[in-house]
Amino acid sequence: MLARRASSGDTEAFETLVARYEARVYSLSRRLTGDDGDAEEALQDTFVRVHRKLGSFRGEARFSTWLFRVATNCALMVRRREKRHQAESLEEYLPRFDHDGRHARDVDHGEAARADEVLDRRRLVKEAGRALHRLPRLYRVAFVLRDLEEMPTQQVAKVLRVSEAAVRQRVHRARLMLRGYLSHLVGVEP
Repeated sequence: MLARRASSGDTEAFETLVARYEARVYSLSRRLTGDDGDAEEALQDTFVRVHRKLGSFRGEARFSTWLFRVATNCALMVRRREKRHQAESLEEYLPRFDHDGRHARDVDHGEAARADEVLDRRRLVKEAGRALHRLPRLYRVAFVLRDLEEMPTQQVAKVLRVSEAAVRQRVHRARLMLRGYLSHLVGVEP
């Protein structure tokens, strides 16, 4: 048995155990900690502890069972130590009911609606970024400098070596194109 050989000091046997279980221990640690760095720390802690405690493995359970118990404890200790993942109760997001069994608040206009708005905004931001890159270069550069970088029109004109009127016209056209595209996405006529 590989675990017995490793417990008696056989380095090659221990390395074989690490190679055999490393990916599964990492996967378990990742699921428990929710973070790649914490999972790697837990993985390392697990095999250090297993190496030190291998002599106490009595073989009553399968080696993998014992190993995953050690891995679970290490991952939970890393998580506690980091204190970054404090559990937040989700109970406040459950629907509320009155004494007649009806919704106590309108879910469509409450948190669910706000969550939908946030998702819609995120989608629009993503789409706006895509749309920006689809603008003709002439309009995109003026729009980015003026509206996103918030440069004064006069400064944008100097950067582009065009008149201020040309900057205003390009920015206006870019806004119209973006507004039209985004309006189309949400089903509103510009």
